[in-house]
Amino acid sequence: MSRTTISERGEVRRPDDGEDTGTGHGGRLPRALRGVAFVVAACAGALLSVGAFLGVYVRPTSDDWCALWKSRDLGVLGITADFYRTQNGRVTNAVLTGLLYSEDMRGPKLLPVFLVVALAAGLFLLAREALRALRLPFPTAATAAAVLVLEALLFFAGTRSYQALLWAPATVSHTLPSLIGIWAVLSAVWAARSRRRWARSTAVGSAVLLGTATGMLSEAFVAMSGLIAAAAGVLCLPQLRVTRDRYASTWCATWCLGLLTGFVILSTSPGARWRRDQRTERPLSLAELGATLRDWHRIWETIGGQWAYASALAVGVLIGLAVAFQGRRSSAPENAARPPRGTFLAAAVLPVPLIALGSLVATYGLRGGYGEGGWTYARAWTNFLVPFLIALCAYGTWLGLRLGRRLAVHPAPTGVRVARYAVLLAAGAVALAGTAALAPAVRTLTTQTVARSLAWDRQDARIRAEVEAGAREVTYRPLLIGGLAEPFFTTVYARDWAAQCAASYYGVERLNRP
Repeated sequence: MSRTTISERGEVRRPDDGEDTGTGHGGRLPRALRGVAFVVAACAGALLSVGAFLGVYVRPTSDDWCALWKSRDLGVLGITADFYRTQNGRVTNAVLTGLLYSEDMRGPKLLPVFLVVALAAGLFLLAREALRALRLPFPTAATAAAVLVLEALLFFAGTRSYQALLWAPATVSHTLPSLIGIWAVLSAVWAARSRRRWARSTAVGSAVLLGTATGMLSEAFVAMSGLIAAAAGVLCLPQLRVTRDRYASTWCATWCLGLLTGFVILSTSPGARWRRDQRTERPLSLAELGATLRDWHRIWETIGGQWAYASALAVGVLIGLAVAFQGRRSSAPENAARPPRGTFLAAAVLPVPLIALGSLVATYGLRGGYGEGGWTYARAWTNFLVPFLIALCAYGTWLGLRLGRRLAVHPAPTGVRVARYAVLLAAGAVALAGTAALAPAVRTLTTQTVARSLAWDRQDARIRAEVEAGAREVTYRPLLIGGLAEPFFTTVYARDWAAQCAASYYGVERLNRP
């Protein structure tokens, strides 16, 4: 709708269609912002669509071989007992693995689509609830663009794109926990808005159960999620006037209790004890802590060297500009309270030390589990990359909101109108360039995944024909992808778990080198 104004003579006048009204839904600038957001969202969405579709071409490799035959021969309960007693103690991981591989590779092929859709929906709804809590309008187009860009960065900006999205053992351990955490927070928020007491009680009880299950899924997520939940629980105490009751703090406390319970079950399992016994280094020595700090620095040096992450900040600026240019506030929730300025500043600053500390703990765990090269296992970085990307977007939103409110004046001088478009185009250009920079990684991922699937299918058909003819030993040519282990990754067959699991999958006694 166009905005009506009154001239100095008292005449009623409407702005021409070409006039830039600056703020509101009727001006050129909001339309331009939605157009920029649409282009950015289309670019990121195209990359994610390709990545999700590549699930069709996923074929077994590395841990897939073991998961396939154990799920088939032992069942869900059998593979769970195996994980608890002899592997790593990740009970929830074992249950999900048993279910996912129960129909051969159908589950792993569909998992990328589920992750992309569920994570996008969760982040979108989380952004809506955050803006509503701050009594700010919700810009749908800009938020959708931001969500898709954050997902594209998470899956394609790292050093191991195949593991981050397409390899089920990694996504179950390191991507799914963040997804569970996001939806758990959403359920808690929705329960808080309900007037029914049972809804809040159910949410608190569910937090214990979900926290326990997630605690037996990923040690790195336990550290990162526990730190965030503990800090949020303190900030949400009624004494700090962020909330008017103890529901939020209680939910955070029960979530942490669940995480701790699950982690205790995991860490005291026979499988976890066996895994720790394989290491000879002193786990708490000063030398080991110093090496952990060096590895932690290498991780963030690698992340900082990927300039595409700047697009997370840029799409946040787009959200902030869209909020400012809408020029209105949403209705506040009934239980909303005005936090003191100090509390607000603490909440704004806390993500930096929390993410730094959580990533340091994750680095220590990687070094303890995989040795000196553990920091290169980029699939585990997902546990702190998710909050890192969300924090970048949030800081960008704050920056865009501040800039937008300074520029959302009416009538606006020519210089202000030019500045509006300059800020919008700069943010859009960075967001689009950062997203487009991921295209080569997606192209490489597509080429490698499809080529390997074709070669794997030919080899699989040959091996199955030989097994059907009665062969007890078959020849297997390793088909490497994503930096993962394949049969014959070691020269000692007795230690070659990948070859032994692949042999069990095909029902033969041994695989031979070509």
